Amino acid sequence: MNIKELEKFLTEKNEPSFRFKQICQAIFKDGIISFSEISTVSKNLRSQLNKKFKILPFKGSKVLISKEKNAIKALLKLEDDSLIETVLLSPQEGHWSACISSQVGCPLGCLFCATGKGGFKRDLTADEITSQVLFWRQYLKTNKLTGQFSNIVYMGMGEPFLNWDNVKESLNILIDEKFFDFGRRNIVVSTVGIVEVMEKFAQDFPQVNLALSLHFANDTKRELYMPINKKYGLNDLKNFLQNYFKTNTRKVFIEYILLKDINDSQEDVLKLANFLKSIGKMQLIHVNLIRYNSIGGELNASSKETAQKFKEALKTERVHCTIRKNMGNDIQGACGQLAGKNK
Repeated sequence: MNIKELEKFLTEKNEPSFRFKQICQAIFKDGIISFSEISTVSKNLRSQLNKKFKILPFKGSKVLISKEKNAIKALLKLEDDSLIETVLLSPQEGHWSACISSQVGCPLGCLFCATGKGGFKRDLTADEITSQVLFWRQYLKTNKLTGQFSNIVYMGMGEPFLNWDNVKESLNILIDEKFFDFGRRNIVVSTVGIVEVMEKFAQDFPQVNLALSLHFANDTKRELYMPINKKYGLNDLKNFLQNYFKTNTRKVFIEYILLKDINDSQEDVLKLANFLKSIGKMQLIHVNLIRYNSIGGELNASSKETAQKFKEALKTERVHCTIRKNMGNDIQGACGQLAGKNK
């Protein structure tokens, strides 16, 4: 919902200033589905709001639930008929996180990602980004799902830092106590490494978590599977992180997808460890190992045994790391599988 238009409308109607706060409380925190549910405002105003505003900028939605019920994926149709996907995850019982998209498609073309295979259509507006969170807040309430909804990850469709103006606005809305009031430290923004925007992010949101999709510690391999490496190579990422750690003590998450016989050897372990050590501040670096989630084609996931050996070898090199639990594979809702297609 367009917050600025709502505030302008209420001002023109000479409504008291607290009215805006009441409505925002009902929408962003209580998860109401219709203005008709807001009992603290008059019936006449509720009727006017229903006619003038849409709480969600979506024309329709389809939801899939994983067998383990710890991942729920929604396909959302926007006003221009574009399709995006977002996922609600429960990594542990009683806790929910939303994985949200920032673009319709993605222009980067990483070979292991379904979103990039579909090409790029357009950026999402700040409203379309934050409304994914609102959609899940409503979903939890409507379906009477218990637990705390407190974490947001910008790891869905698109590269957030190629849509910085809208992503920045959406972050401000998510952390604003008048609206969603999420804690800064409960939000993660993931990027392949758009260096000049990472610098802006570090300055504007020093308490919001940064995740860097590295995946390879070799420029030749990274460039082959991630074309963006031609512009932002490993040395560029290293320089950024060294500067970042001069003023920021927030831990940075390094994302590393394990691909069978491509980047999962013991030699790859040493290259990754040496690259990270060259940055310094190892206590502020944590590697998330992710077994590749299939999107079809010739790529395959490293075995569980190989992933475990990779993890143990990294720990021997004194690199903090974990193997991320894959959730939502059966509904094509795991990392790298969001395609935004109506199947």
